[in-house]
Amino acid sequence: MRARMLFLVLVILAVAGFAAQNWPEITRPSSLNFGIVQADAPMGLILLTLLGLTLLVFLATTATMRTQSLYETRQHAKALNAQRDLAEKAEVSRFTDLRQLLDGHLRDEKQRESIVQAEMEKTMAQHQRELRNQLEQMYHLLTSRLTEMERRIDTRGGARVERVEEIGPTRVVEPGLGVHSQPGRERV
Repeated sequence: MRARMLFLVLVILAVAGFAAQNWPEITRPSSLNFGIVQADAPMGLILLTLLGLTLLVFLATTATMRTQSLYETRQHAKALNAQRDLAEKAEVSRFTDLRQLLDGHLRDEKQRESIVQAEMEKTMAQHQRELRNQLEQMYHLLTSRLTEMERRIDTRGGARVERVEEIGPTRVVEPGLGVHSQPGRERV
C-alpha cells in the first residue's frame, strides 16, 4: 500500500515538474474543435485539468473502496466475535450438560449399587437362615440316629460304651468277653 502511494506521489510530482518547466507552452492558446463548436483555448491546460480530474476521481474511488473494505472487515470481525462467543457459550453449555449427564449416571449407578447391595444382604441373610435351619435339622437327625443306635446297641447285648477324655481310641467293654482289640480301636 505504501509503495503504491509513494509511486503515485512521485508520478504526480514528475508531472507537476514537467508542467512547471513547460508552463508557457501549456498555456499557449490554439484552435480546438469540440465537435459542434470550434474555440481558441490552451490545449495543454485542458489536458492537464482533465488529468487532475481523473486523478481526483481515482483517489475518491480508491478512498471509497478502502473505506467500504474497512467497514466490511469490521462487520466481519464483529460477526466472527459474535460467532466465537456463541461457540464458546455452546461449548460451555455442552460441558455443563455433559457434567449433569455424568452426575445423573453416577447417581443412578450408586442407587442401583445400593439396591443390589441391599438385595444381596437380604439374600445372604435368607441363605444363612436356610443354612442354619438345615444344620439344625441335620443336628436333630444325627442326634436322633445316634440315640437310636445307642438304644439298639444297649438292647443287643448290654454293651457299654465309654469315652476316654484323652486323645485316643474308644474302648468298648462287653460283659463276659473281656477286652477286644479292633483295628484303630482298643477294647477293654
